Amino acid sequence: MLAQKIACELLGDDFPITLSHEIGSIGLIERENAAILNAAIRKLAEQAYGSFQNVLIDHGINADLFITQNDGTLMSIEYAKKYPVLTIASGPTNSLRGAAYLSGILDGIVVDVGGTTTDVGVLSKGFPRESSSAAEMGGVRTNFRMPDLIAIGLGGGSLVSRDTKSVTVGPQSVGYKIHTEALIFSGSTLTTTDIAVAAGIAELGDASKVKDLDQELIKETVGVITSMVEEVIDKMKVSAEDVPVIVVGGGSILIPGKLKGASEVIKPEHFEVANAIGAAIAQVSGSIDGVFDITAKGRDAVIEDVKKSAKTEAVKAGADEATVEVVELEEIPLAYLPSNAIRFRVKAVGDLKR
Repeated sequence: MLAQKIACELLGDDFPITLSHEIGSIGLIERENAAILNAAIRKLAEQAYGSFQNVLIDHGINADLFITQNDGTLMSIEYAKKYPVLTIASGPTNSLRGAAYLSGILDGIVVDVGGTTTDVGVLSKGFPRESSSAAEMGGVRTNFRMPDLIAIGLGGGSLVSRDTKSVTVGPQSVGYKIHTEALIFSGSTLTTTDIAVAAGIAELGDASKVKDLDQELIKETVGVITSMVEEVIDKMKVSAEDVPVIVVGGGSILIPGKLKGASEVIKPEHFEVANAIGAAIAQVSGSIDGVFDITAKGRDAVIEDVKKSAKTEAVKAGADEATVEVVELEEIPLAYLPSNAIRFRVKAVGDLKR
């Protein structure tokens, strides 16, 4: 806090300053990098979020504005301006929360298929599982909170090609141009959506445009798509047991009804707009991740302090204090330290403050 005060006196109150302990985890260099990144994009975030607010004002909409975080929850606009790094990768986590809401499944794997990529994440008690490894941004290691996701180059607009040996799917894609480029829309590019229609997996566009596709090509491509998804599901699992798999996103028409490693494949109603639904039903959260010495106060007292701090952060982010509760508490003993130090990771969640 003293360093912040001195920096403000020297640089001015408008200069973007980030305190690393407020966003980073353990690890000096990584936490320093996270603070630098956050401070570097604060001005940009203020401009972007300010533009959102101006749009509401210009349309005569008198409403509070909230931004989605990358843990599947929301934060107030002022909180987002202060900690913009917490919005990185928030798009896929919206889909995870939406998938949980639409399917009623709180623990499982979510496969979110878009036009260009497929994002796969894990639901734990209805929220996205957090990554335990350091996040790299442009090759620089950081340690702020990030969801545990794997993205692959598979989407509704992914290109399909075949050489003498095998079929290749993606990562090249026509993306948003699929409505003019794909064969079923009178285009000239063979996409995964064309294959899905030809295989009878999906009903879309003009099926007569793909009725003459080589049946072996269709079969091989469906096999490649299925293998790509099954492989990434296997990477996300923590045990050999089959788990529920929820498939969402507009491109999920590509995914077959059965997958290895899945106890069931669920495609809920309104699957194509799971992302928007996840943002609409999201709550507000606050989290604490740090190392604490329990020698003086004792473990129970420290846990209560950490819980209280997490709840305070949730309220700062825009949660109604009366609804805030702790939904996650992780205790990690640390060896080789001179004192009785324990790492605590706590998340508190509450409803939007009305």
